[in-house]
Order: sequence, then C-alpha cells, then structure tokens
Amino acid sequence: MPELGVHEIKAKVDTGADNSSLHAFNLERFTEDGVQMVRYDIHPRQRKKKPVVHCVSEVVKERKVKNPGGRSELRPVIKTKIVVAGVEFDALINLTTRDEMTFRMLLGRRTVRTKFVIDPGRSYIGRRPGREETE
Repeated sequence: MPELGVHEIKAKVDTGADNSSLHAFNLERFTEDGVQMVRYDIHPRQRKKKPVVHCVSEVVKERKVKNPGGRSELRPVIKTKIVVAGVEFDALINLTTRDEMTFRMLLGRRTVRTKFVIDPGRSYIGRRPGREETE
C-alpha cells in the first residue's frame, strides 16, 4: 500500500470474504473541507507492535460487516493502491481491529476477482519476503 507508506504486509487471500480488511487502531474520524476522513495507525508486521505507521485517508463509504464473532459493525472503507505480486491496482479496504487475527490484512474476493486466479493449494506464489527483509 504505497500511498499509506506500507511497502510490505503479509495478507491472506480469503475468497470466502466479500471485502478486504486491514488491521487499524486508534481510529479517529473527522471532517476536512466537508470530506469525511479517518486517521488511524497500522502495525504492518504480524505479531509485532513496531513499527507503527500513521495514516490519514478519505472515507469513501461505510460498510456494515459481520465480524468473526457474528456481530455486525459499521466500518469505514478507504480506497488506496495496493501492489500484489507486482500488480498495482486500486482497492476498497475496510478498517477494523484484527489484533487477534493471524494476518493483519485480508484480501477478499471483490479485490482479487478480475486480477488473479486463486490456487487454494499454494502459498506465496508472488514472492515470500526473506527474513532480512522482515526484521
């Protein structure tokens, strides 16, 4: 997500999920020149509290989503460029707390459906970061 200053994040492709989600915390909604905005922080590394990336994005819509516990919540949705396996494209991503989840980002089927063919039996087809890149 180069526009957010996140150049690497491990994401799970989940074709069972409609939408993409990103672990975000300290969400603060505000209005700037009549535009709904959200300020938030991201932990791009799994199971790590550092680094923290501070972000500000326009809220393009609100989406009611059922969380893994079955409870509905209203989440802000942002639009940003993402790069997956060297392919750059715009994606709609809802922001939520995913602290308890293994992956900080989930790529839903709406995000990947016209760009990739998913092989559920394989992992890291694009590129798996080396240890020196993730430390």
